Amino acid sequence: MQTDPANLSVFCQQMMRLYEGSPLLVAVFDDRDMLCYANPMFRKMLGLAADEFSTWSDLMRANHARRVGNKVDSKDFEIWLASARSRRGKLPYRGFEADLLDGSWVYMTETVNAQGWMLCVAFDITNVREDERSLRTARDGAVRAAQTDALTGISNRRHALDLLDRQLDLLVSQDRPCGIVMLDLDHFKSVNDVYGHHGGDLVLKHFAATLLNQLRIADIAGRMGGEEFMLLLPGMDEPQVQLKVDRILRLVRGASPLAEAPDFRYTSSAGAGLLRASEDAVNNIRRVDRALYQAKAQGRDRCVMVRD
Repeated sequence: MQTDPANLSVFCQQMMRLYEGSPLLVAVFDDRDMLCYANPMFRKMLGLAADEFSTWSDLMRANHARRVGNKVDSKDFEIWLASARSRRGKLPYRGFEADLLDGSWVYMTETVNAQGWMLCVAFDITNVREDERSLRTARDGAVRAAQTDALTGISNRRHALDLLDRQLDLLVSQDRPCGIVMLDLDHFKSVNDVYGHHGGDLVLKHFAATLLNQLRIADIAGRMGGEEFMLLLPGMDEPQVQLKVDRILRLVRGASPLAEAPDFRYTSSAGAGLLRASEDAVNNIRRVDRALYQAKAQGRDRCVMVRD
């Protein structure tokens, strides 16, 4: 629909008034997943004050602490959050059902534009029959399990590869760059040897959380197996990819993820470049994997960029 520029201001004012009075839950998040607008019904669902703005992740953490909003069926809230973020904003449109702590049930939709901004609209479906709700809950749980790495909560290899294929399709239709990064934890075997598999698991979870905290809505993080991870960074050129990876490596280098060993430090190496539409997913990964091996050979704790 085209709107007369002369009437655009009036149109926006009326649209905002409609949202303010609507029984629908409406919110807008920017490309960093920061809440920019939420109508009264959305704020009521999340228990938000009229002047309260934050990232979606911090909103979920606050809800969990206040015991309002989404019902979380997980013993580890941060793993649940990572799993939710691994699917959030990765498709132009997504619809799903959500169970709330007040006993209500909503159908939530997410619409994401090319700039990574998201429109969330939800409506109440509490009156749906309980048996139908249970079946759909089981179905949605099975989908989440099939897409999620059980330890870290981020996308598993299969889901990450599916999202990589989609990004390759978008290269053709949108002609927009996309960074691809392969990362590997340095000397990870020694972490398991010294601190046991429990310590190794804590380091992997810390690394995945570090990745997530540096990503935008549209960015993708996946655990490809063992201590190897992949990032996809839509819309980023080579210098932006380099800056992003350098920041991640710096944060990892300075972290102390093991409470029982406060002096423990670890590092990561990376190979990075831009996706090529002329190559399939396997060959794109192989190309940056070779750069990752170069980073290891050059002394680790660094990123080697593939230059086209």
